[in-house]
Amino acid sequence: MRTGDDGPEPNAGPQPRAGAGQRSGAGVHGGTQPHTGTAPHGGTGSGPPGHPAESGTAGRPAPAARAGRVAVSVVFAVHGMASGTFATRIPWLREHLELSPGWLGLALVFMTAGASAAMPLSARLAHRYGPRRALAAVSLACCAGLVLPPLAPALGWLCLALFVYGCGLGLMDVAMNAQGVRVEAEYGRSVMSGLHGLWSVGTLLGGAGGVVAAHAGLDGRWHLGAAAPVLAAVAVVAARWTPGEDDRGAELPAAGSGGEDEAEAPPRFALPSRGVLAIGLLGFCAVFAEGASMDWSGIYLADVTDAEPGLAASAYTAFACTMALARLSGDAVVRRFGPVATVRVGGVLATAGAALVVAARTPAAAVAGFALVGVGIAVVVPLCFAAAGRTVTAAPGQAIAGVATLAYASGLAAPAVVGWIAESTSLSVSFGVVTALLLGLVAGARVLRT
Repeated sequence: MRTGDDGPEPNAGPQPRAGAGQRSGAGVHGGTQPHTGTAPHGGTGSGPPGHPAESGTAGRPAPAARAGRVAVSVVFAVHGMASGTFATRIPWLREHLELSPGWLGLALVFMTAGASAAMPLSARLAHRYGPRRALAAVSLACCAGLVLPPLAPALGWLCLALFVYGCGLGLMDVAMNAQGVRVEAEYGRSVMSGLHGLWSVGTLLGGAGGVVAAHAGLDGRWHLGAAAPVLAAVAVVAARWTPGEDDRGAELPAAGSGGEDEAEAPPRFALPSRGVLAIGLLGFCAVFAEGASMDWSGIYLADVTDAEPGLAASAYTAFACTMALARLSGDAVVRRFGPVATVRVGGVLATAGAALVVAARTPAAAVAGFALVGVGIAVVVPLCFAAAGRTVTAAPGQAIAGVATLAYASGLAAPAVVGWIAESTSLSVSFGVVTALLLGLVAGARVLRT
């Protein structure tokens, strides 16, 4: 096991085997600790129902563990594609309902509110029905909710539809990250960054499809109505191969916990513990910078550097692409240097990128700054979810829900806060605030030493 100033590599080293009558792997309910009973490269029942995992050989994960990783990767990509597909049809929604920017912004708040409200319920669903069935159900709900917004006849109905869609997004987000933590425990090494990288790839693919549909003049109702069942079918099938048992309440207590009676259902709502709150605040800083960059990078280039519309749009493209590439390669970096050092260096890069944005007066400098921000914050959220799943102060699913809720709150607040500050001062000052928050990644990275 690698040790040093930054602590051991996530999930590294041999793990004790579970005792009789106990399951192994990272659970999303029942208080099971992620590392219990999992050898570094062994499987723990991650194949489809009735197919137990086989032991890995020659330092390789078991076949069922590899199948579980592929399945969870597909679910991450589907979630990203749903998000990217919907984002490209927001202009259609605005024109279809003849909404002003202010009313559209209000409606979009309901989507984030729905996600934040539903996230704590994900752990209870997994506890009651099993992680596989819960993931399949919430994936179906998320994709079904994608159909509702374009069917709304007026603003009020749109707000309700976005709230329902947001609930599905939030439930699926927590469920798939909890399964990602289980896969990481079975592999015995970092895989969460790659999973989130595939989510980013999914958003790019969904966005590309949406751009094609928009240029073709395809009605948003037909586009989202056709995309939703395809995405749902892929996610539901993939969910059958993710880790866990389909049996109701199959996850048993961790070794030495005192018996099955202690595997109580997670509460519907619980305040996060101090450790979970610290991890969530680290994620808050990263997602704030992400939300600010996604929503304001194009406007920043247009207003501050006088960039042409096409060049202004390239700022978001640079940000999204560098983030996706950094996430896809991030697991190797984390395995080599550990999560704390990785986030600290990433924080330095992101801070330098944001400072470059603040100082930029030419489009090239601003695009380079946003690209650096994308690289620097890429692995922070995946590592926060992984650390939450390993915490001993709460059930993994409950801890992940707490971190995700804080991150979503940041994503909700960032665009509005940047706009308010810019209105009273300037966009450069707004991104000065973003720069200060990114310094929090450097200072707070130690909370990932779990």
